[in-house]
Amino acid sequence: MTPDQIEAAAETLFQAERTGRQCGLLSLQYPGMTLDDAYAVQAALVAKKQAQGVGVIGWKIGLTSRAMQQALNITTPDSGVLLEDMLFADGSTIPAGRFIQPRIEAEIAFVMRAPLQGASVTREEVLAATDYVAPSLEILDTRILRADPATGKARVIYDTVSDNAANAGIVLGAQRHAADAFDLRWIGAIVARDGVVEETGLGAGVLNDPVTGILWLVHRLAQYGQGIEAGQVLLSGSFIRPVEAPPGSRFDADFGAFGRVTLNF
Repeated sequence: MTPDQIEAAAETLFQAERTGRQCGLLSLQYPGMTLDDAYAVQAALVAKKQAQGVGVIGWKIGLTSRAMQQALNITTPDSGVLLEDMLFADGSTIPAGRFIQPRIEAEIAFVMRAPLQGASVTREEVLAATDYVAPSLEILDTRILRADPATGKARVIYDTVSDNAANAGIVLGAQRHAADAFDLRWIGAIVARDGVVEETGLGAGVLNDPVTGILWLVHRLAQYGQGIEAGQVLLSGSFIRPVEAPPGSRFDADFGAFGRVTLNF
């Protein structure tokens, strides 16, 4: 994609979010789009929000489970940028109309005490740089149609990455734990919507270890000369399938001894 096309695609997404009206698939509009193009569109979209005074608070990692990767015919996770207007308190009620087609995922969040950067960062260094881990819910939304109405073609990875990895919101539970206090592979959640259990899962669904998700992010950012800053929040990847969040729904994510997170729409 040319610089003008990247800017145009970012503006399309920006306006879709502002108006609440989804746009068409970028992968159809720009059939030659590559993954690098998609991340360039994402960066241009984030820059537009930063220009409005919205700060960056961290990163999310997506598409970490085998099921989600197979659904999109990919073999690698993706990442997006967390912004300060995405952060909601535990127990919050999301205002009507805030999102277009929200969905919920359960994740383990890492909050960093020290920066991390470089292609040689190790798992041990990730743990040492982590201030604490916490239960969390991620709110997904899509500014792009899930499928093209004319052809039935579904979104692909280029659409998702361009759309800031479907980033919309994050809710951190009140509990705080040292990164090595639990075997995060065995941390699970029972996610109920309106009192009905919709999904369950274990941390091992994230690349066999949520810490591996953080490691993947650090190494990916290193390819672009970027890194993780102290104080940033990192969503390590969902270990459940996304659950639809229609208006009036309420969510309770029970992580057992690890904590609990609730959210209302």
